Amino acid sequence: MDSDALESTPETRLAALGITLPKAAPTPIGSFRNVRRAGNMIYVSGQGPVRADGTLIRGKVGSEVTAEEARDHARLVAVNILSALRDALGSLDRVSGVVKLLGLVNADPDFERHPFVIDGASDLLADIFGEAGIHARSSFGVGSLPNRISVEIEAIFEIDDRTQPDQSR
Repeated sequence: MDSDALESTPETRLAALGITLPKAAPTPIGSFRNVRRAGNMIYVSGQGPVRADGTLIRGKVGSEVTAEEARDHARLVAVNILSALRDALGSLDRVSGVVKLLGLVNADPDFERHPFVIDGASDLLADIFGEAGIHARSSFGVGSLPNRISVEIEAIFEIDDRTQPDQSR
């Protein structure tokens, strides 16, 4: 096996892309957890576009926010998902695959590019996890999202139990 392949892990790919995860995942705004484990599956609750300083990115996609801007917001949401995941597992290297994303776009009724927007998150996860990052997905528009955020995404991952214990129970 190629020594480069042995060294290429989700954590090293994250670093190679120059992505620094927030020190802590955004705090939930309701009566739920960011992460919940069931067997070898780990569910990350809906995350929004929250900058490292806590600022929410808001707006209606199609009128106040362009599709391209919303795609960048979805990428930021993926970063926040990864932060919640690392908080729970200690390392992204424990992830054996991305199973599914559910992407919600706070969109005008005539907006049609929901898959394009959520591709911002999907593409980043594929960059981080390689082939194991290609997942099933749903993406659709909604009339509103909490705090008027532009995008919300939840995710399901498969984890490898042969490594250190997790903190998500």
